[in-house]
Amino acid sequence: MVPTLNPGDQLVVQYGAVVRPGDVVVLRHPFRQDLLIVKRAVERREGGWWVRGDNPLVENDSREFGAVPEEFVVARALVRLRRPPEAGQRSAGALLSWLASALRPVRSLPAGASVARLSRRLRAR
Repeated sequence: MVPTLNPGDQLVVQYGAVVRPGDVVVLRHPFRQDLLIVKRAVERREGGWWVRGDNPLVENDSREFGAVPEEFVVARALVRLRRPPEAGQRSAGALLSWLASALRPVRSLPAGASVARLSRRLRAR
């Protein structure tokens, strides 16, 4: 889910929440139900949700395994908590910078936006 989420980020989720297109969701992998994955719900299709990762180079999503049944969607992500700085970077300035950006809402896609367009826009920043 890079660039929206980075390794080590934590999510605050809402279980049983209504999922809308553009939401970041936690779901069970269709081929390995013991594995939880985080993807963006793109649209409802026959058979469930079509999900995509925000990184267009990684295809471990509905392009690989098709629509995900509704019952596999576990929760909707609300907030991302960035991991704290490493032990060697824990100066007062680094901690203040981390505090200012550590807690961010996980945004839904704007109406009419595509995952591929969003990824290009975020990479350009």
